Amino acid sequence: MSCCNENPCPPLSPIVCDPIVIVRDHYLPQIVPVIHPIKVVDKIHCVPVEKHIYTYSEEEVTSGSKGPGGVTVSSKRAKKAAVGTSRSRRKK
Repeated sequence: MSCCNENPCPPLSPIVCDPIVIVRDHYLPQIVPVIHPIKVVDKIHCVPVEKHIYTYSEEEVTSGSKGPGGVTVSSKRAKKAAVGTSRSRRKK
């Protein structure tokens, strides 16, 4: 045997392992449009509101005869006298 580097074992093939993966993450902003639609609806609500309308008619009636439709016109003085006598009767 020689004294220098003599190895009795035969040479072997090297073993190659899977590589170790180192990931370095880098983040970059990416604009994503987000659309928010707005819909405006004009609603019309009908609300009943009273509107008072007054009508009138005029008619001319003579005091000597009955008017149209058999209406008799009496004076205010006669009405007051009738009311006064009825009240005086109640007091007795």
